[in-house]
Amino acid sequence: MGLSHCAILGAHPKVDLQSVCDTSAIVLEGFKKHSKFQVFNDYKKMIQDSELDCIVIASPTKFHAEMVDYALENNIHVFCEKPFSLHPEDGRKLAEKAASKGLINQVGYHNRFLGTFNEVKRLIDQDLLGDVYHFLAESYGPVVLKEKGGTWRSEKGQGGGCLYDYASHTIDLIHFILGNTKKVSGTQLKSVFSKHVEDAVYSSLELENNISGQLSVNWSDETHRKMNTQITLLGKKGKIIADATEVKIFLKESNNKLGLEKGWNVRYLTDLTEGVNYYLRGEEYSSQIDHFIECVLNKNQKNKSTFSSALLTDNVISMLLQDQNN
Repeated sequence: MGLSHCAILGAHPKVDLQSVCDTSAIVLEGFKKHSKFQVFNDYKKMIQDSELDCIVIASPTKFHAEMVDYALENNIHVFCEKPFSLHPEDGRKLAEKAASKGLINQVGYHNRFLGTFNEVKRLIDQDLLGDVYHFLAESYGPVVLKEKGGTWRSEKGQGGGCLYDYASHTIDLIHFILGNTKKVSGTQLKSVFSKHVEDAVYSSLELENNISGQLSVNWSDETHRKMNTQITLLGKKGKIIADATEVKIFLKESNNKLGLEKGWNVRYLTDLTEGVNYYLRGEEYSSQIDHFIECVLNKNQKNKSTFSSALLTDNVISMLLQDQNN
């Protein structure tokens, strides 16, 4: 993700990319040969030696807290990859520090920038389904498919496993569209191939607005080529099923105001997504970076994916861990 962010920032018309930091000699040699960026293998030295307005942190999760804190101490606006932190108390302190210093802060929950999920939020906010009484939020993908091997993501103290790396996206999407979680129950963290972390997460969630639903996440599912996230909403007036490519809407009665007919309606990502300055992997990745840069330039702290909103997801992860242990 760090390389992807670097490519997007390097092409951004309002960004002067100054410095890159990594611990990989191969990566640094590549930047030395093919770019004019300053390269560092120590993030503190990079911050000290460079005049930075903002920084993008895309490191293993266990380093997020210390890196974000150091950047904030040096009055730098921060974009941090998800999940925000392994320990909610760290996240709370960082969110408070960023707010007290008036610094722009964002966490890389890219689903908030997908046209399909934004369309679902818009329809729910306009009461399309009436009372929503249930949801199913799912994410599946082929990350860990054998017992040997693995990366830092499958180390408990570094990435945190499927719960932190995959389920965090799904939990944040629930919060974005429906509201924040107040209670979890029946949590199952299942190891399929990994020895030290879970590969699948299943739980029942109850939100602050009393909507209930299911969380189902599995990163050991080889039936998917890449991560696939979907949310299904059931309401008195109909049903919505949405993923990264389309929104399927079933209505018991037509809604002329929103241009939707009785029965099934489909809206596609291509009709719901605004253009971005630089396309890489998907519009949402550039869109989230564009949003962060605009917030920095306009000194707009009403960010779409703040430390504070990411902290709510970290809190739910802690709730799931505690519920599993009980």
